[in-house]
Amino acid sequence: MNGVKKAVELLPILFMGCLFVFVDLMGFLVAGPFEEVGAVAFENPSDPLNLLYFFVILLVFTAIILFIIKFQKKKALRIIFLGAATLLIFYVLYPVLSIFANAVLSLSLSIIGATILLIALVKKPEWYVIDAVALLIGVGATAMIGISLNIWIVIVLLIFMAAYDAVSVYRTKHMVDLADSVMDLKLPVMFVIPKKRGYSLLKETKGLKEKLRDEEEREAYFLGVGDVVFPGILAVAVFHNLINNGFVMAMSVLVGTLFGFVALTVYVVKGKPQAGLPFLCTGAILGYVIAGFLLFGLPPI
Repeated sequence: MNGVKKAVELLPILFMGCLFVFVDLMGFLVAGPFEEVGAVAFENPSDPLNLLYFFVILLVFTAIILFIIKFQKKKALRIIFLGAATLLIFYVLYPVLSIFANAVLSLSLSIIGATILLIALVKKPEWYVIDAVALLIGVGATAMIGISLNIWIVIVLLIFMAAYDAVSVYRTKHMVDLADSVMDLKLPVMFVIPKKRGYSLLKETKGLKEKLRDEEEREAYFLGVGDVVFPGILAVAVFHNLINNGFVMAMSVLVGTLFGFVALTVYVVKGKPQAGLPFLCTGAILGYVIAGFLLFGLPPI
């Protein structure tokens, strides 16, 4: 009986691990179609200024969100996120559907699909709706950024994001405030993985910070979409840029990410918020470096 109970308790964690696999593999699949339709974040993947642009956009966007939260303009925040999510869903669906249908049909189905998901988010933002949209957003962001940056720029990006995540969670703690607010608004920026059957996000009455303060056991795990996306960006960049052994190297990045996830899980199960990127990005980079030494004698960049 204890063995069965432990297996059931492990299911949400295994599901979280599967999210990394699914997003990366789908990122590999849509990388080509994304490039064909011009769905890229930066025109010149080798331009170091791409990093500066990315960091500036990140900091400005975070500042705007925190400003909106501070002045209790949550409706505006919800509109911004839902609009951005709908647009990104369309950008994911259109290149994928273009593989199987002509341009007019792909465009029509993409608009219909994005509209249906938007309505679902507005009318009934239950955890499974949020997770479905977050998956599409994760795949789109991973592929779009992964094909837009070369490998060494992505590695620098991951190092910066790991440091930024650690500071924002452990020191300034604004990431906890941000996560609390967006989950209160039921926005698809975090994956929600129930720990028990029958869980309903819509019935949650307390925020993350309130539960932490009261030392209540959480009924679900929360994993930021960015935690899945950023190590996945390296996997897609490797898959997209390396001609020789590109898939093997990309899978090594994924395996390294999963090792980082296992290390992260040791802390997550204790119930306290953790900065995921220091573990995940480190695992992804180590996976790339180790595979590079084994296959090429030196990691290719």
